[in-house]
Amino acid sequence: MEPNEQELRNATAAPDEASNGDVSGDGGPPGLVDQVMDALRKVNDPELGINIVDLGLVYDVRIEGGTVHIDYTLTTMGCPIGPLIEDQIRQMLEPVEGVDEVEAEMTLSPPWTPDKMSEEAKAAMGFF
Repeated sequence: MEPNEQELRNATAAPDEASNGDVSGDGGPPGLVDQVMDALRKVNDPELGINIVDLGLVYDVRIEGGTVHIDYTLTTMGCPIGPLIEDQIRQMLEPVEGVDEVEAEMTLSPPWTPDKMSEEAKAAMGFF
């Protein structure tokens, strides 16, 4: 099962903020994790019109100093929008104070499935 948003927040939070102790990176300045997740919500899949966080396309977010590392996937292996999504990720994170560099990496493993979507995304797409 892929991490949900809270698990992503815990993995990127500073040690004293993580509820499960699973820390990846130093978490950056206070509030940076929330700002990064909010910025990623502005990145929409152009075919579906739903943001990549709610679609479950963001697999991992790690913050080390001013560098944000993002592992993301696409809805299908042959999806041609990978470069567009990555450009949008960079554009949305660039103005976030505390983000000096963005390293976005697309992965196809594990493959995306609709069960990774948030309840809001499922409702928007008519899944029940």
